[in-house]
Parts: sequence; C-alpha cells; structure tokens
Amino acid sequence: MAVKIRLARGGAKKKPFYQVVVADERYPRDGRFIEQIGQYDPKQDPYYVNLKEERVMDWLQKGAVPSATVLQILRDKGIWSKFKQA
Repeated sequence: MAVKIRLARGGAKKKPFYQVVVADERYPRDGRFIEQIGQYDPKQDPYYVNLKEERVMDWLQKGAVPSATVLQILRDKGIWSKFKQA
C-alpha cells in the first residue's frame, strides 16, 4: 500500500477548496482517505493554508509521499526543510 499526501477537492463550481489528506494512492481523489491533516484555499489572496505540522511530519517519517502541489505547499511553510534536517 503506497500512501500519499495529496489534495481532495471540495467547494462549488469555480470556487475550489481543498483538504490536505493522507490516502492510499489507489483511492479516488475525492474518495476515501486515512486522515485529514489540513486545508488549502487557493482563492484567497494570499492563499490560505492550515496544516497540522506534527501530523504531517509523522506521516512523512512513516514514508508517505507528497504530491507535487502538496510538496510546494510544504516548502512554502518550511515543513519540508524541517523534515529533511531530521
């Protein structure tokens, strides 16, 4: 079972809102997930990100692989550099 940290879309048409979730890569994008670890709203200026940092670090240490977008979010928040140093 390969575990990924990725975005699950919510919100209305043309008003996206995303949940940052940990899910098996075989599950659909908006389907079943293991744990919700944050929110991401790209429509706000500046964009809104709220992450449970300790849970993100825990999942990264367990081997979860972030998607490209989530990796960029982690880099912007400084969580990725903390993970690489640990």
